Amino acid sequence: MSENKKKQHFVLVHGSCHGGWCWYKVKPLLQAAGHQVTAVNLSASGIDTRSITDISTCEQYSEPLLNLLESLPNDEKVVLVGHSFGGLSLAIAMDKFPDKISVSVFLSAFMPDTKHSPSFVLEKFGSNMAQEAWMGTEFKPYGADNSGLSMFFSSEFMKFGLYQLSPVEDLELGLLLKRPGSLFVSDLSKMKNFSDKRYGHVPRAYIVCKEDKGIPEAFQRWMIDNFPVNVVMEMEDTDHMAMFCKPQQLCDHFMEIADKFV
Repeated sequence: MSENKKKQHFVLVHGSCHGGWCWYKVKPLLQAAGHQVTAVNLSASGIDTRSITDISTCEQYSEPLLNLLESLPNDEKVVLVGHSFGGLSLAIAMDKFPDKISVSVFLSAFMPDTKHSPSFVLEKFGSNMAQEAWMGTEFKPYGADNSGLSMFFSSEFMKFGLYQLSPVEDLELGLLLKRPGSLFVSDLSKMKNFSDKRYGHVPRAYIVCKEDKGIPEAFQRWMIDNFPVNVVMEMEDTDHMAMFCKPQQLCDHFMEIADKFV
């Protein structure tokens, strides 16, 4: 029985402009260790056929994750993993389904708090990032009142800002499969704060990627200081795309974290 208890259901959530495909190395490693794994495609991402211009809110963007959690039996708990902007989808899911999540793992991810608006960490990040640091990434207004802003990573930003230590084949895969996304800052700024009793009640772990140039280590640590977590792990010599850069070490971290919150 104790052996069965160790088998987890990992739900993996990708970041902006990416899709469920980015877990292609991690998913079989977790499965080989006996775990169940679901790599979701958020709205207008991966193989989801919608366009980002059809998606006006972060909640709508997160719908495939919310639908998955809603469909789970009430006695089943998952290990949620969110990469990069996927951290906002995690927060929305944690606020709605706190009892269905044993622990949420933020992998070099944006992690909101409960004191400020859900957009706070994104606004702080944006104010710290010079326009030239985006290396030609395209931002375009959309929506009836132009309140939406799509984002499409440039090849240079992916090569030098996100994948600089990852295998060149994975960079090539990313360049072939990237799709426009959004950070939904305007929408998130209008949302009510995440709740201490729901979002704040779910155990949280943070995995710091120390050579991340997309969300630099200093900003990752600022988010941890801003809203402390239960567990912090570090990955040396790891860029923003830990799932490509160090997949086995990342899986080991996921399993170690999951075991703490069985």
